[in-house]
Amino acid sequence: MTNSPDPRVYFAAERTLLAWLRTGLTIMGFGFVVARFGLFLRLVSLQHLPGEVAGHGVSPVLGAALVMLGALATAYGGVAFSRHSRRLPPHDLPTTGAAVIPLLLTAALVVAGLVLVWVLLR
Repeated sequence: MTNSPDPRVYFAAERTLLAWLRTGLTIMGFGFVVARFGLFLRLVSLQHLPGEVAGHGVSPVLGAALVMLGALATAYGGVAFSRHSRRLPPHDLPTTGAAVIPLLLTAALVVAGLVLVWVLLR
């Protein structure tokens, strides 16, 4: 058995990371929609009952929780990818710094999710 380079293992790990990123972004987007749905309901209730101001309800908190869950899913995917990439022999990596860009994207999405949670709970 030869020890020839096989970047397919790395690319499989990268595809798995991208699946985690897609899942995290979907959950974050759904959380944002849930959080803003409460605002929509409030505006509709103000049109029908002009004198009364309805509360926000639970939707901003539930939406922020979903956004946080999406950020955690994204972070988990990044951590798992990083661990797996470090275990690969250097000759199986396509380039020396191949894992840097996907991990930077992951970090940026996690930070964006956390900022969105902060904005939704303000």
